Amino acid sequence: MRRFHSYGPVDREQHFCVERRELVRQCTDYLIGNPDKEGHYFTLWGPRQTGKTWLMRQVGEKISQEHGKKFLTAYFSMQGIVIKDNDPDEIFLDRVPRLFLDGSDLEIAPPGTWEELTFLFHRRKALFDRPLILFIDEFDSLPQGVIDRLVSLFRDIYLSREKYLLHGLALIGVRAVLGIESESGSPFNIQRSLHVPNLTEDEAGKMFAQYQEESGQKTEPAVMSRLYEVTRGQPGLVSWFGELLTEKFNPGKDCPICMETWRETYRRACTTEWNNTVLNLVKKAGGKYRPHIVRLFTRSDIPFTLDAKWCSHAYLHGIIDYETQADTKGEKTEICRFSSPFIQLRIYNSLTGELAGDRSQILALDPLDDLSDVLDAPVLNVPALIRRYRDYLERLEAGGLNPWKDQPRRADMHLTEAVGHFHLYAWLREAVGRYCVVSPEFPTGNGRVDLRLGCGDKEGVIEVKSFTNLREHREAVGQASDYAKKLGLDRITLVTFIPTEDENVLEKLSGEETMGNVRVSVSAIGWT
Repeated sequence: MRRFHSYGPVDREQHFCVERRELVRQCTDYLIGNPDKEGHYFTLWGPRQTGKTWLMRQVGEKISQEHGKKFLTAYFSMQGIVIKDNDPDEIFLDRVPRLFLDGSDLEIAPPGTWEELTFLFHRRKALFDRPLILFIDEFDSLPQGVIDRLVSLFRDIYLSREKYLLHGLALIGVRAVLGIESESGSPFNIQRSLHVPNLTEDEAGKMFAQYQEESGQKTEPAVMSRLYEVTRGQPGLVSWFGELLTEKFNPGKDCPICMETWRETYRRACTTEWNNTVLNLVKKAGGKYRPHIVRLFTRSDIPFTLDAKWCSHAYLHGIIDYETQADTKGEKTEICRFSSPFIQLRIYNSLTGELAGDRSQILALDPLDDLSDVLDAPVLNVPALIRRYRDYLERLEAGGLNPWKDQPRRADMHLTEAVGHFHLYAWLREAVGRYCVVSPEFPTGNGRVDLRLGCGDKEGVIEVKSFTNLREHREAVGQASDYAKKLGLDRITLVTFIPTEDENVLEKLSGEETMGNVRVSVSAIGWT
């Protein structure tokens, strides 16, 4: 029986997969172009584990089957080409014989110069007996100097196509193939680029339908719906969760894979299960562009543009995506959003540790506080819990401790808005984590964080916002009420962080009101 597979290329005989015929056809058409004249040189790009290598192999097989007598196909993988940082670019030329032997079964001597490398594709050298279609995978793994050399080389070949046998070329990677890192000002712009998209919900469902047919074990529709919701169809994540659900956390083939199994699997995927792709994304999110990533947790209107280095970096690596929104005037614009709720949660948990620490600077609660009014009341008393958080901040200040010290600040020296959000989440886990499950949720994809508390059979929701202006604050109260209705709750707590220490302002922004039979408790917390 086949299985789910999340690392490396998928083999249709061993692994569950979808054919993606339209994508294969499009890529094939790019490379073939006009069979009697010239094909295209283009870039194939996408984040890690989106199926780029699999797609390339499918296209290579299709070309061999349909055009094998007319074209030769070759596959060069740069993943195993190790070049040290201080090596000259020309060291790459010594690796060329291995590339040709592995990718085309041709034995050649190392070219002595970059010009000699060009000759290998020249018609008069007769190295190939027919036009060549070349795939170069893992292009990003090469040093930037070598990338620039090769891009220039292939551009020169393209401009004199009639003299060479390189009919079609696909450069495959994440960033470098688009020229993002090049300082030469001349990215690979000969033809076009093809982005490898996520799976559709129907495609992801087909993979699990294959599993159900071959194993006889059913998967509840709600599980598939939730899986697609948290991954947004990212191929590597869909297959990884497939592995976890059908293998490691499978309740047994005689039982259906149900929501209880899903919840346990998802919990473990967020805490104990290794996935190199996810760890790589989390690491990149916490790198040099961390302040921009942090802002995405508090702002839902951050424009998306590839002209911004942080934005293109996060997008091309699969940290963020974009969606089109229309303002009140009907004007459309693209705004940033996280690539998936699962990746957003993993980044959120990681940043919480970095920004708020693992332990409070003092006890999270007064030593004599038993939380009886919070936990033992008929309903979970969340406003009383938030009062404890404000008391905690006051005790920190009285002890000469500043929780905001060394935290990221804006140009005007105010704290970055999200710092308070992470700090509250960390405090809740320490204050009531032994009695309640505290889990962040992101209902709108970005710009909003809800902290849900499950304490036995009692439930509470804290919506966390950053204050911008009074009108938006009032709108947020109404939105909190609507959200509580959707969850079937009759009460919700809204915590608003505002950069002021004016107690009069904080008091006027705080309070409690009932909207549509929902009690909304508002607590404004100042920080500077």
